[in-house]
Amino acid sequence: MKNTCLITALTLASLCHDSWAQDIVYIKNQQGPVLGYSTSSGVKLLQVDGLSFKDLNRNGKLDIYEDWRLPAEERARDLASQMSVAQIAGLMLYSPHQAIPSTLGFVPSTYGGKSFAESGADPAELTDQQQKFLREDHLRHVLITKVQTPEIAARWTNTLQAYVESLPLGIPANNSSDPRHAASANAEFNEGAGGNISIWPDGLALGATFDPNIVKRFGEVASIEYRALGITTALSPQIDLATEPRWYRAAYAFSESPELTTDMGRAYIDGFQTSTETHGNAPGWGIKSVNAMVKHWPGGGAEEAGRDAHWAMGKFAIFPGKNFQAHLKPFTEGALKLAGGTEQASAIMPYYTISYGQDSVYGENVGNAFSKYIINDLLRDTYGYDGVVCTDWGVTADEGRTPSSFAGKPWGVEQLTITQRHYMAIQAGVDQFGGNQDSAPILEAYQLGIKDYGEKQMRERFEKSAVRLLKNIVRTGLFENPYVDPEKTKSLVGAAELVKEGYEAQIKSIVMLKNQNNTLPIRDKQTVYIPKSYQSGSFDWWGVYKESRLDYPVDLDVVREYYHVTNNPTEADFSIVFISSPASPEGGYSNLDVQRGGTGYVPISLQYRGYTATKAREQSIAAGDPLIAPEVTNRSYQHKFQTASNWTDLQTIENTRRAMGDKPVIVAVVTSKPMIFSEFEDLSNSILVNFNVSNRAVLDIISGKYEPSGLLPIQMPKNMDTVEQQLEDVPFDMEPYQDSAENLYDFGFGLNWKGVIKDSRYQKYRHDKK
Repeated sequence: MKNTCLITALTLASLCHDSWAQDIVYIKNQQGPVLGYSTSSGVKLLQVDGLSFKDLNRNGKLDIYEDWRLPAEERARDLASQMSVAQIAGLMLYSPHQAIPSTLGFVPSTYGGKSFAESGADPAELTDQQQKFLREDHLRHVLITKVQTPEIAARWTNTLQAYVESLPLGIPANNSSDPRHAASANAEFNEGAGGNISIWPDGLALGATFDPNIVKRFGEVASIEYRALGITTALSPQIDLATEPRWYRAAYAFSESPELTTDMGRAYIDGFQTSTETHGNAPGWGIKSVNAMVKHWPGGGAEEAGRDAHWAMGKFAIFPGKNFQAHLKPFTEGALKLAGGTEQASAIMPYYTISYGQDSVYGENVGNAFSKYIINDLLRDTYGYDGVVCTDWGVTADEGRTPSSFAGKPWGVEQLTITQRHYMAIQAGVDQFGGNQDSAPILEAYQLGIKDYGEKQMRERFEKSAVRLLKNIVRTGLFENPYVDPEKTKSLVGAAELVKEGYEAQIKSIVMLKNQNNTLPIRDKQTVYIPKSYQSGSFDWWGVYKESRLDYPVDLDVVREYYHVTNNPTEADFSIVFISSPASPEGGYSNLDVQRGGTGYVPISLQYRGYTATKAREQSIAAGDPLIAPEVTNRSYQHKFQTASNWTDLQTIENTRRAMGDKPVIVAVVTSKPMIFSEFEDLSNSILVNFNVSNRAVLDIISGKYEPSGLLPIQMPKNMDTVEQQLEDVPFDMEPYQDSAENLYDFGFGLNWKGVIKDSRYQKYRHDKK
């Protein structure tokens, strides 16, 4: 469809582009921003003082919120004052996960009443449900996950923005994403990862670089690709301290170090938010900025026994070491004290956890999003934060049937109604509800507030949240031009130079722990043996069963670019065993244990071999679930047994060592958290650890194309006894493993070709420098 350019008598440069399905017009002000709008939306231009503005509410005059010359705060206040309570309630919603096209089984989606496969719809069309929550519920914050291609994502963005531009007040959509640049997508909070985009280290892998400059550059690159996709909010970074070694979300944190995590978090946010092309009167903000929603206030890394709060089994974060304040540091000293012009992270997400025993004012043990002490008293009053606070996804929904059910996460307020939970969170200082596309409970909460405080005060409270939310849309330039050029998107997202930068960062995140007799590098094209890996049947994040399989853990065609490959160990010059860190199948809770008369709570083991938790606490620090398990007052798993679901990885190393005789065995470990190396260190000649980057990067280290430079961002424990005896909230309190070369696998340890790395990075962040 051809566009028609709007011709005015003013001295404007009109920019015309072909675009899909909408007549999108771009107008360049000589002394101001490019305006983009759809001629089918009903929006017209206003000319004031020789400049052009969009008449978004179609009243024929320039409103304050439409005037791009004014400060974001002033514009947001004006618009908030014009909004109905229902419209503000819609602004306080954050959609569930939306794929493009919508094919995620856990998100009901239809196109004209049919599934996408049956409908014949263009993949860039809006679903029936999307149109409803945009039009009827006034939702304007959309979480995007998997996309078919970047171009389709761009076209979908334009469809979405043209649609909301046609609605009253013309408020643009603020699209967001969980991390997209990691090597794999294996969890709900990382659902959009991979695809046609540059691939970078994530979480612990970025932490292993020990280099905030790399992290800042990642933020700059990611913001380029996000904006090209039409994404203006990143649901990241995760700056929890990984002080509990069994917590599986440690993989997505930077480190257990408060200092390193603080610097990494600050760099990440500065990279995303700071724009070189500023917008209006907002320093640092502009059309290249991406809002950063920092996770998870006040820190979720102190999960009791490593169980995670996505499930009722892990609802408690505990602080036996009285180290709560250290978990705040990455927020208070990093996210709230940026080096760039944007000053603070634009949004903060509390974690699901109950920060057990930390409310010294009201004495409540409730999930962080419901805690007036955690949000209002601490974050807002003590630390002066006036940005957006958005709950994690699903905190107001009802919990599941068992402590291991993946459902709502209303921890500490299980007995309240959904409406009461919304009301309590609003009273606590929350502005927005993640994963909720229905405005009804927010409007019902408003009515509860009228009864308690009167309509004037509740209207003021809602407008306060509206201003915070609108500022993030204003400062990123969306009111002027929310549209993207699909052709530019195709060229920018996954551009070769950005891919190269990401790959080089992956290389810098790989840690060499052992290199006996300088086994590495192996530069000649020798013959390598790579054993197959057995994966037992398991359940994924969504509870879907995956069949067991036996396959090569690496693409052999890639390996052949470096070495000759044989399936006969006797013919090989050396071997590479690719393994993953030990995985506990139930994540700390077993329904089978309940069926056999137990409480359900079981160990999370960091070793492959069978493990009995003799050193575990006899009595758990926290317990209690008033609805689904009120009888369980002790969540201890003392004397219970656990075996890693991938215990065959250890057997593979042992058998490979036997088959190879005296020839080198290199172990390449993908680890998501600390693990016990004593089980196989003596069977290996070299050990390379990566925190989920590409196998090609590992091969580039082995072959000597690059030198290893990564450092451990977490301690690797000597055994499970030290794991059980450490305190969940305290970093660096395990006895590290000492290998056959007498190297301690401690925080900050790593080898290069010359030996132990003790460069400026190590010296700056080493935890024993006192």
